[in-house]
Amino acid sequence: MTKCFVPGRLNCGDSDRGRFFFHPSWPIFYEDNHLLVLYKPSGLLAQGDASEQPSLYKLAKLWIKKTYAKPGNVFVGLVHRLDRAAAGIMVFARTSKAASRLAEQFRDHLVEKMYLAVVEGLVEQDSGTLVHYVKPGKPKTVVISSFSDGYQEAKLNYAVLGRSRRNRKTLIEIGLHTGRKHQIRAQLSFIGYPIVGDRLYGSSISLPGGAVALLSHRITFFHPTQKIPISLSSPVPASWPWEGNLPKSRSLFWLWDEIKEHLDLGVF
Repeated sequence: MTKCFVPGRLNCGDSDRGRFFFHPSWPIFYEDNHLLVLYKPSGLLAQGDASEQPSLYKLAKLWIKKTYAKPGNVFVGLVHRLDRAAAGIMVFARTSKAASRLAEQFRDHLVEKMYLAVVEGLVEQDSGTLVHYVKPGKPKTVVISSFSDGYQEAKLNYAVLGRSRRNRKTLIEIGLHTGRKHQIRAQLSFIGYPIVGDRLYGSSISLPGGAVALLSHRITFFHPTQKIPISLSSPVPASWPWEGNLPKSRSLFWLWDEIKEHLDLGVF
């Protein structure tokens, strides 16, 4: 059975209100036998690294193991990534078949990903398309205007949702055509509008926990077995740094530091 979880509401007709990811303020956006769609707070790794710190990937495996009393190793497929400093919606596969089919959709650019960002400065044009060429580097992605060997095309479109002239900030919605490392952060910085909190790419503002004001807001893809379109959105966290007219969830936390103190980290 397909289940669709929305914070504070019934589960798409299911009368069970007790479903959440480790904490009542941590929503499960969608779950069935093939998929698990979760919220990633800023500051939590999407996938584990050499530091052995907690990651959403590891937590997803643990949640499935505990919730369904699964013996042995639990399969979870990581089909896309989200920067540690960013927050928002992430899709995981629960079967190898789903992982393969979702990965193919990402490779073939069949997945629509929309982001929200707060940038420094007042973006002049109400909408536009950015096309640059990028190459991953350490610690940040290099951006140039014209093609050169070793660089890949990076393309996105944006629309201005609001401007704060008092704070000289702009709220924008971003649609990705390509999925390069740090693409949104690097391209916006390159044109003179770094994302708020993104000190690596030139922001003059520091946010708690090294967060950046970038939210993976909406994702649309085809169900890996049912072949039907699924479109899911993440609420905007209450403490997200935009003071204008933007609906926010009072219960959804933004930062990993806001929730981890309520969890038993010993189980990770």
